[in-house]
Amino acid sequence: MTREYKIETPQEKQNRHKAMEAVAMLEKIKHDFKEPPKAMEYFYNLYEDVYCKHKPLHENKIKVGTLCIQVPSEIIHALDAVPLRLCNGFYSDDEIGGDLLPSKSCPLVKATVGQFYSGNFSDKPDMVISPTTCDQKAKSGAIIEDMGYSLYDMEFPRTKESEESREYWRRSVRKFSKELSLDLNKKLTRTKLKESIKKVGHAQHLYHQITSLRQNQNVPILGVDMFLVTNAFFFDKLENWTKGATALLSELKQRVENDFNAAKKNSPRVVYTGSPPIFPNLKIPLLIEQSDAVVVADETCSSNRMFNDMVSVDEWFLYDMVDGIADRYLKGCTCPIFTKNNDRKRRIIDLVKKYNADGVVYQAFAGCQVYEMEQRSVLEAMEKEGIPIIYLESDYSPSHLGQLTTRIEAFIESLKNRKRKKL
Repeated sequence: MTREYKIETPQEKQNRHKAMEAVAMLEKIKHDFKEPPKAMEYFYNLYEDVYCKHKPLHENKIKVGTLCIQVPSEIIHALDAVPLRLCNGFYSDDEIGGDLLPSKSCPLVKATVGQFYSGNFSDKPDMVISPTTCDQKAKSGAIIEDMGYSLYDMEFPRTKESEESREYWRRSVRKFSKELSLDLNKKLTRTKLKESIKKVGHAQHLYHQITSLRQNQNVPILGVDMFLVTNAFFFDKLENWTKGATALLSELKQRVENDFNAAKKNSPRVVYTGSPPIFPNLKIPLLIEQSDAVVVADETCSSNRMFNDMVSVDEWFLYDMVDGIADRYLKGCTCPIFTKNNDRKRRIIDLVKKYNADGVVYQAFAGCQVYEMEQRSVLEAMEKEGIPIIYLESDYSPSHLGQLTTRIEAFIESLKNRKRKKL
């Protein structure tokens, strides 16, 4: 009897490699720590469906891919489309992108371009919105467009303190809402936009309720689980994410009442900042918590920064709401692309105090110039406040884990010694 072997297509091979990466990270998160919340099963299953089984979630919807959190999701939802943030954390896609971009490029950008080149999406975007925030993302937009994708450049200011920059961004958001409405052949109505603002605002409120519970001495949820929850907001159905977060909040409240601690009693509490941890590249948060610390808060664009400020509206007229949305995305943004970024330093210090953190981990991707350049001023600000901080540079490669582990373990041990001296 002759056995027939099926030859994998390049896309099937890439999907298999991504599934292996996703499975490996999920298994570590689920099994390397003590009992995770039962409500996390929804999010674990979601990642398995999308990244391991390659199941689409939005087959009957127009999918608007975004390359940055500065694209207003409220407007996309109001036009009956689905926003999909396409920032990518897969090393297998990073390797593909490495053949298309300079070797010193940011791994997140290389992985994002690599995914477009291979086309291995569970939900393929019908169009792509590229805000002119990070220079590398802005330039990669042209490369993505050359691959045959419909791309819209959304202009973003590099300062946020002046009235001129505020008005510049408001005009950009107004133009975006009109252009997207025309492209989708959908009218942006006052009723739909108001409803969308409320739905996204409810999701933000749930996030704030969940993360406020992490201020307790006994932390009810680990940082790696929280990054999974917030990363799921990139691609999940808004209603489903809200239901999952509601169930998680209820369980975490019960854990707080029961004095349950997801970490150990004397585990150092850490604020995480820098380049965004994006699934499955959660290796730094994972190493931190494997080294007997716990991430209690973060200042990143893959988590905290997405949910910070809600839309504030004085009058519920259509363009008052559009302007309110624009203000929410500019005023609350602490991205290092801004020429001045004192807000970000203040926010990190505030998180350390509010969450009673023992130290800060600042991680930058190799090739991410803005985070690499800003780390010195952040380190100086932390040292001035007497806050211990460590700077780590990493990429998506599974190598160099030994060196990173050694540095993280030494930092965590120094935080433990500092805590003992205070007792």
